[in-house]
Amino acid sequence: MRPLADLSHRIETGMPVFPGDPEVSVSPALEIARDVVAVSHLVLGSHTGTHIDAPAHTVPGGRTMDRVRLDELVGPALVLQVPGLAAGERIGADHVAWQVPERVPAIVVVATGWDRHFGADEYLRHPYLDAGLAAELVRRGMRVLAVDTLNPDPTLQEGAFRLPVHEAVLGADGLIVENLTGAAALPARVQLGFFPLRLGAVDGAPVRAVAFDGFAEARPAP
Repeated sequence: MRPLADLSHRIETGMPVFPGDPEVSVSPALEIARDVVAVSHLVLGSHTGTHIDAPAHTVPGGRTMDRVRLDELVGPALVLQVPGLAAGERIGADHVAWQVPERVPAIVVVATGWDRHFGADEYLRHPYLDAGLAAELVRRGMRVLAVDTLNPDPTLQEGAFRLPVHEAVLGADGLIVENLTGAAALPARVQLGFFPLRLGAVDGAPVRAVAFDGFAEARPAP
């Protein structure tokens, strides 16, 4: 099966991270000329780049990555396209109603095109999902929510910091994939795979996100 698209950001020194997360560093540890082999030293957080949130990320006692099965992370996906959004705009049911059937696949992608701002300050002012929409998608069968933004909730908030979309999805024992890139080019139906590092009992992990060919369907007209 030949990959159609790599939907992952490259992990490299100084890349954007969620405010307060560990900074990323990739540096030489061993060199061929001196040590016979080349080995790199990696410093990064569990939510670096394109990554998955396990329920334990926000739910006390929630499921950790060692309890996430690979078959949960591979399969048919519904891609909801919501282009042309303003900074900080809320994505409600009215934005996607015509694209959402009564039953949705386990994987749902919300593609805003905001990954074009990755590495710029504007990336922090991304659009975000309405918590009610997230809860409705869960009710219709979603188990994995994937977004091409830093966060499905607002990242920049005033007052008490809250994550209602995380509560709706991770609180239902679902999973969230953040920081996709290239999702705006996907068709409405596609086969996706999210392949995390096998880290053990942790709250999340970087993933290689891949869309596969042979499964695409033409997008229906609104």
